[in-house]
Amino acid sequence: MKKLLLCLLLSTPWVASAQTSTPFVIKGKLGTLNAPAKVYLVRGMTVTDSATLKNGAFELKGTTETPVTADLVFRRKGRLTSMYGPLDRTRVFLEPGTLLVTSPDSLAHATLKGGPATTDYMRLTESIKPIIANIQAFGAETQKATEQQRQDPAFKEQLRTKFEAFNRQIANSYYAFIKANPDSWASLDALLGMQMMDLPQYNTVGPLYESLSPTLKNSPQGREYGELVRGLKAVAIGAQAPDFTQKTPDGKTVSLRDYRGKYVLVDFWASWCGPCRQENPSVAKAYNEYKGRNFEVLGVSLDNEKDRAKWVKAIQDDQLAWTQVSDLRGWENAAAKSYAVRAIPQNYLVDPTGKIIAANLKGAELRAALAQHIK
Repeated sequence: MKKLLLCLLLSTPWVASAQTSTPFVIKGKLGTLNAPAKVYLVRGMTVTDSATLKNGAFELKGTTETPVTADLVFRRKGRLTSMYGPLDRTRVFLEPGTLLVTSPDSLAHATLKGGPATTDYMRLTESIKPIIANIQAFGAETQKATEQQRQDPAFKEQLRTKFEAFNRQIANSYYAFIKANPDSWASLDALLGMQMMDLPQYNTVGPLYESLSPTLKNSPQGREYGELVRGLKAVAIGAQAPDFTQKTPDGKTVSLRDYRGKYVLVDFWASWCGPCRQENPSVAKAYNEYKGRNFEVLGVSLDNEKDRAKWVKAIQDDQLAWTQVSDLRGWENAAAKSYAVRAIPQNYLVDPTGKIIAANLKGAELRAALAQHIK
């Protein structure tokens, strides 16, 4: 069976030539624009090609080992100085052959026509357009809020809850697409993209990943995601929480095993993380309500050594009364790596036996979980 599987994999072009780059061409037309207007091809945060428009036409070229997504960015004045902030851009799939990009004026409204991955990607994009429209409408409504309303904790909680609901709707659309299209590169891209919307849980993304074709799973992106899935499995609901030992700001050594016999919320955060700082009052509220009732919080910071002072100041400013530890290695924090942490804030609720019973609890969800388990 293993030999048969190997033969099947080697007979697949994208696997047999895993290290072979295949050329692609992007041909576009944006109205009748001319220099200095320019279009950039950006992979990750790196510009790999660019072209100045001539009567609206442009052409970009490159190579890729497997179909992957990239950004086309349009700059009317030519120069691209940053990938941050509002940009006229569109997401495209780089795959063998020619991709056609057309629009009367803007990449944001461009029509794409290309190979199978592009076709699938466009289908997926179309499926979530109604959700995106609802998000934009809700965002416009929130802009009407007064400054007093914006500072209201109840208003902030309402916003968080609403946007989390939107994320779940998009995630559900992605789930359905991946299940229906296990051979599509767009499915792998959707699985990768879900990390940006929500913190993935093994019981959700594990089965989706396993449903993908061998070709996708053996691609560079697929293998990287496979490592994440294996990490998530180690901290899935019901698993024993990995032990770790780190130091408090004053140098005291603390281990997770020190909390055996109690419920403990392992809370990953950092002083530089805005969403973490916004969530801290909610964690503090839960801590103050349940402290002394066999419940503790153990904060784990992803700050770096150079930010030690900022870490200590954030603890004081946010009035975090529970134990805080870190190895001050940033994203290389040993505890964070053993818990497959790719985004923060993130937390795990561990029961008195050391078993993980919940994850990624925020706001009212955290208090509801504590009410369920702590009587």
